[in-house]
Amino acid sequence: MPSPYSESLSLEHDHSSLALDDEVLTRLIRHVVEAEEASLLHVSVVLSGHDTVRRLNQSYLDHDYNTDVLSFSLRETEDADEVEGEVYVDLDTAAERHEEFDTTFEREAYRYVVHGVLHLLGYDDATDEGQKRMRAKEDQYLDAVLSAASSP
Repeated sequence: MPSPYSESLSLEHDHSSLALDDEVLTRLIRHVVEAEEASLLHVSVVLSGHDTVRRLNQSYLDHDYNTDVLSFSLRETEDADEVEGEVYVDLDTAAERHEEFDTTFEREAYRYVVHGVLHLLGYDDATDEGQKRMRAKEDQYLDAVLSAASSP
């Protein structure tokens, strides 16, 4: 059956003053999916701010607070071999917190993207062990793609 999507990846910039590089985002997302031996059916990434992400957090998760990233799987089955979903990244949170983690705004925001995609792949961070596993994967994928992006 053919895919209902014209593109496997869509990026939407919905922030008035903060942004990320589309080329790096595309390479990063594709790298994560390929390294996890999955196929990219469709992922939509929305780069937004507190208002949008908090509204979604309230509406869908009944959480009345800001958060860094939200992922919504659109898969009809639990087959983690195909990635289909939406990732909403709060760039305001990355801008506010990156120094706390001794990193750049960009790396912090890219981390949120990777984290969201990992959730779409079935990873869970509800436990300490799950958090450690996801953090290691985030570091691995960020290092692989961002170091290549900064090389001449």
